[in-house]
Amino acid sequence: MQLFQYLCFLTLLVVGSVVSVAAHNADSGHHPSTFSELRKALHELGYEGVEVLPKLQPSKLPHANNKGCVKTCIFLTHLLGELVSNPGSESYVQQQSAYWSKQQAETQPACRVQPKRAQDVAAALLITKFFHCQFAVKSGGHAAFAGASGIQGGLTIDLNNLRTLQVSKDKTTTYIGAGNRWGDVYRALSPLNLAVIGGRDAGIGVGGLTLGGGISFLSGRHGWACDGIVLAEGKITNVNVHSHPDLYFALRGGGNNFGIVTRFDLETFEQGKLWGGMKVHPIALNASIIKAYDNFANNAPQDPDAALIVTFDYYQGQYFASNDYEYAKPVVNPPIFHEFMEIESISSTMRITDLTNLTLELRAASPDGVRDTYTTATFKNSPVLLAKLLEIFISEVEGVKDVAGILPSLILQPITKPIASYFSKNAGNALGIVESDAPLILMSLSFMWSSAGDDDRIYATTNRIIDCSIAAAKEMHLDYKFIYQNYASRRQNVFASYGQANHNRLMQISRKYDPSQIFQKLEPGYFKLNGPRAA
Repeated sequence: MQLFQYLCFLTLLVVGSVVSVAAHNADSGHHPSTFSELRKALHELGYEGVEVLPKLQPSKLPHANNKGCVKTCIFLTHLLGELVSNPGSESYVQQQSAYWSKQQAETQPACRVQPKRAQDVAAALLITKFFHCQFAVKSGGHAAFAGASGIQGGLTIDLNNLRTLQVSKDKTTTYIGAGNRWGDVYRALSPLNLAVIGGRDAGIGVGGLTLGGGISFLSGRHGWACDGIVLAEGKITNVNVHSHPDLYFALRGGGNNFGIVTRFDLETFEQGKLWGGMKVHPIALNASIIKAYDNFANNAPQDPDAALIVTFDYYQGQYFASNDYEYAKPVVNPPIFHEFMEIESISSTMRITDLTNLTLELRAASPDGVRDTYTTATFKNSPVLLAKLLEIFISEVEGVKDVAGILPSLILQPITKPIASYFSKNAGNALGIVESDAPLILMSLSFMWSSAGDDDRIYATTNRIIDCSIAAAKEMHLDYKFIYQNYASRRQNVFASYGQANHNRLMQISRKYDPSQIFQKLEPGYFKLNGPRAA
């Protein structure tokens, strides 16, 4: 097939399921170099009427960063019509508002496209490559920093229209378009007493979470979303764990560096009601909370159905702990949570419920349209270090309490031995964590605030908290290399933290499957294999 000279569609099995990915063909390395070849490639994708390009004045695309992006937007508008939104249009404004963080919404692309099918994604890639226009890809748009899933002056490929959501007849697989949010998925599956490994916030997109790792309420029993990636048969080429073990490895934690996933077919399993919710505890009881956290992390192998998020917050002049406790069975207060349940609480939402309800609760605590930042670090488990992390957090927050709309959080989650055991499944993922290192502390910071004028103060504060926390861990010989992609800040070098061997292997795989380095050069946003770029 001639199309194979330009792009191939790979079909990937994620957590035992099929995923469609638009990726560059490593076999030929040939891409259209003339209009004739570009038109031919588009014809082979099923498009007609590409012989004549309409004229569109560059002034109608005020944000374009180069003439190539102007031409890209002109060509795509002609090819895909109403699927393309240009600045000033109602659809462009609406799509720009559909980001979680204010910083992302402020990034202005030359135009946006919302593909309806995988072929539209392939066409967009062909055209951006031909005109040398940089692009970004948006699934749910839940990253915090500008440029993660939008691009100034380039093309934003928004997967929102890819909303396939169907359960197989035998109920072992769910077909999920990359434009879905996890709330969509759980609303479809919960009434059937089914589940997949997915996000804990209903508003997060399916694509980014899965490719970056993917922590679930059910990870103790089933692992992270990336832990079961297996490649399977595709429409144009055959890819599986045996024929392409390198690409199989790379997609388990490799983020957006290896293709654009358009559909996930996820392994589906029985899951009924759960017990879970949030309890708010007085900050004065932090020593008891830290002790209970440490015991939970060490005792997790005894009960992998339990999941824990410990969060220390500051809000309107007060510090407190708002902890999420989840159990994968409808059992009230199972033994692994007894120590936590005995700690005095200010409020509680603990109840028997389903995944949909739990993810909507976390969604309500993370509103759209404010300024946000994340950053993260990982440490070896220690109650002494946990107490030090809280001390550093409070000390630094005291210096920014006057910032309008400030809502800072220190979030602590255990990477337990049951979770880490899945990281070696099917020859291992790319993350570089081994089971013997667990339990680990996955620390993250989430700061929300109102004004761009306070950006520098907030970023400086979160950077100091992370730097001081790492320094404290090193003094105690409790530092650990791993940086979790889905919580990282733009200054952090995610893939180097996977270890030199894994990092080098990812680079080699990238050069093999993307010899022109399209996903490194033309898609500069989010986390790249070569490390962070200047803001």
